[in-house]
Amino acid sequence: MHRFFISPDQFNQDNPVVRGPDVQHMVKVLRLKPGDPVEILDGAGRAARAVIHSLGKDEVTCRKIEEFNPGGEPPLKVILVQGLAKGEKMDLTIQKCTELGVSGIIPTICHRSVVRLEGGKSSEKQVRWQRVAMEAAKQCRRPAVPGVSAPQKLGQVLASIPEGAAAYMPWEDEKNRSLREALPPDSPGTVYIFIGPEGGFESHEVEEARQRGVITVSLGPRILRTETAGPVCVALVMHKWGDLG
Repeated sequence: MHRFFISPDQFNQDNPVVRGPDVQHMVKVLRLKPGDPVEILDGAGRAARAVIHSLGKDEVTCRKIEEFNPGGEPPLKVILVQGLAKGEKMDLTIQKCTELGVSGIIPTICHRSVVRLEGGKSSEKQVRWQRVAMEAAKQCRRPAVPGVSAPQKLGQVLASIPEGAAAYMPWEDEKNRSLREALPPDSPGTVYIFIGPEGGFESHEVEEARQRGVITVSLGPRILRTETAGPVCVALVMHKWGDLG
């Protein structure tokens, strides 16, 4: 069954409309016709079975038949705080961590971040990254699309960690505590994972994070690239408290 994400407002309608790039895919690639069954999702976990009513140049109108529980979302809320990285590394990290089940991704401006987003570039990047997350959610058949926020400074993110959430920061200079040792038996419900950009975190950033309750951990004897560390850490946490394995 082909799946398509639509806005929550459209999902609430009896005859929801699909717009955007999916229209061309439905018409030109999949060659769907009136009466064909599809599944529609609002990106926040709701899903419904529907049939296509009509296809136009810019939109496809459906008729909703019934809502259902699509499943597929982990019991753990993981927020990836990813230091801004160069080139396609951010795309790769967002794609893979969406597949692994993260609930949100916060691109973060750190001292060693090479990328500098000036003017409207920040908004353009956010739109692109959100699209990457949506495409990844489609591919792995997730009913919810993790939100990708606008880039924030590290201090802003640290100040926004909610009470009761666990927070971990893999750091190459942490020699005494592994991530495995740091994870308690019971799930905290919400976990923040802080990953540095190329070159990692500065020592003063690590100290600021520690003062905010973030626990520094080691991921092993080898230094991982920024685009590797995030998915590895998310996978380990999801295996411990989520639904992997």
